[in-house]
Amino acid sequence: MGAVLVTGGAGYIGSHAVRVLRAAGYEVIVLDSLVAGHRKAVQGVLFVEGDVADQVLVRQTLRKHSVSAVMHFAAFVSVGQSIQKPSEYYANNLSGTLALLDAMVAESVHQFVFSSTAAVYGEPRECPVSEDHPTVPINPYGETKLAIERALPYYERAYGLRSVRLRYFNAAGADPEGDIGEHHEPEEHLIPKALAAAGSGLALDVYGDDYATPDGTCVRDYVHVSDLASAHLLALGALKREGYSAVYNLGSGRGYSVREVVAAVEFVTGVRMPCTVVPRRAGDPAVLVASNDRARVELGWKPEHETLEAIVESACAWHQSHPHGYAS
Repeated sequence: MGAVLVTGGAGYIGSHAVRVLRAAGYEVIVLDSLVAGHRKAVQGVLFVEGDVADQVLVRQTLRKHSVSAVMHFAAFVSVGQSIQKPSEYYANNLSGTLALLDAMVAESVHQFVFSSTAAVYGEPRECPVSEDHPTVPINPYGETKLAIERALPYYERAYGLRSVRLRYFNAAGADPEGDIGEHHEPEEHLIPKALAAAGSGLALDVYGDDYATPDGTCVRDYVHVSDLASAHLLALGALKREGYSAVYNLGSGRGYSVREVVAAVEFVTGVRMPCTVVPRRAGDPAVLVASNDRARVELGWKPEHETLEAIVESACAWHQSHPHGYAS
């Protein structure tokens, strides 16, 4: 079967992918700088602390553990921060990933599952968004992810490196077992911020209420993190079995507005939440909802946690049992 290197494996989505890989019988090695990841999220897993840009370390790790495939999650992921600090995003997400690819080529590792993003689409011209939709990012985060997507076919032609690119919509929720979940510092994602507001009694900031949507707030497609993890397992299996490169959207196929998310959090927690409308954030499209038909047909992927309430409930359980995240 061959070992799998999971870069950024101590992060939110990466740690959930590590869990499903191990359950499927894969030997897993996690490489993480711990800039944003948490060692407690991958307890009991072979762990290497370091940066994907360190080609010497990456090559040693690939060689030592006879790695046959890489799942790459190590990236900066904040849209707003990417606008404020584009140089950091290009250095980490683009240059760092190219260094990782070069290390893979040098060690003859030719299977790559790439954590991409719906941000590559920019402002959608139509919804739901299919994989054939034009890619016109409107922020550096999306631009850096798309740059890697565009590089991968050239790496395949020149070096035989095959890839599956997975374009996430809004990851949310926590593992049903309740021991791993979402912990960012600072937290920028809506559901954990709303849960924190519900717990503290402080108002939740709503970024803009004048979008061309039914209630004026942004609409997003929320997909449970465990369903994302299962899609990675299926993508790796298809890559090993079929051997061809592909790109897939990973989303639920349904959009929810900010106000609908707030209502779901209020329903799950039983707490009425005050909200404060603040100016829009730069780089936020009004609506972003996936067509996941290709992943369903070609990978056989089916989200198991399809309702917003189920996603919020799992996130709520994690935050209640870990009030200080992994510091709890």
